[in-house]
Amino acid sequence: MKIVKYAAAGSLAGAAFAPSGAALAAWELNMPVGVTELSRDIHGLHMLIFWICVLIAIAVFGMMIYSIVKFRHSQGAVPANFDHSTKAEIVWTIIPVAILVGMAIPAAATLVKIEDTRDSDMTVKVTGYQWKWQYEYLDQDVSFFSTLARDSDHARQLDSGVDPNSVENYLLEVDNPLVVPVGKKVRVLLTSHDVIHAWWVPAFGMKKDAIPGFVNELWFRADEPGIYRGQCAELCGRDHAFMPVVVNVLPQQEYDSWLAQQKGGEQAAPAAASAQTVENAAPATAAAAE
Repeated sequence: MKIVKYAAAGSLAGAAFAPSGAALAAWELNMPVGVTELSRDIHGLHMLIFWICVLIAIAVFGMMIYSIVKFRHSQGAVPANFDHSTKAEIVWTIIPVAILVGMAIPAAATLVKIEDTRDSDMTVKVTGYQWKWQYEYLDQDVSFFSTLARDSDHARQLDSGVDPNSVENYLLEVDNPLVVPVGKKVRVLLTSHDVIHAWWVPAFGMKKDAIPGFVNELWFRADEPGIYRGQCAELCGRDHAFMPVVVNVLPQQEYDSWLAQQKGGEQAAPAAASAQTVENAAPATAAAAE
């Protein structure tokens, strides 16, 4: 299975103090394309606007440089003597408006698509806590908490004696990742139990705030199996840097097996407790009979 790793903002900041080779390895000049249709649409829109700005910059600065060189004082240039030109004013008003409208059309279409959570295949409620996440599969009655992995949590402690570089996916690993099937539209309902958090996975191109007393929505459809990492992107308190987001995207068959295992585990716990109660009651019943 292909594993995709995306370093979050906190890790990039930490990399700045690492050796230059490690820092450069984590440094990307451009935003990642991602593994969802939304991330590809957002990247395509980003590149479209970028090249439009590049062309405008070339035209504007080219004209400025040409004017400075061509009409410099040493060549005998004299200040222009005119009042105004209505035609020029109309032209330099229409052209920017046309450019902005041309940029707004694809941007609006992408924004509408981002907010369209209709026809989702599954719904997961995500609740932010200080400092962990709770995932509830509303269609399947499965729920669990996701916290920082124990090895990362131990290594981050002062005087732990553990080199963080020796811990794989340091501060970007959890004990229970969110698990979803590949190729399915996943609707995410975001809220918070205490303060404002933000659920962010760069590979999905999605980030939204989890606000107490309010439910935000987002959706994604991952096209490639793999493990995708992110973090809380809203300063939420002392351990804000230690509540990563990990999503494990599985093929449908593997996801079905995982889901059956989760349901089996939840059903086995009450059954085991009931069996233990019966076993404990048996000696007492026998003693009463004697």
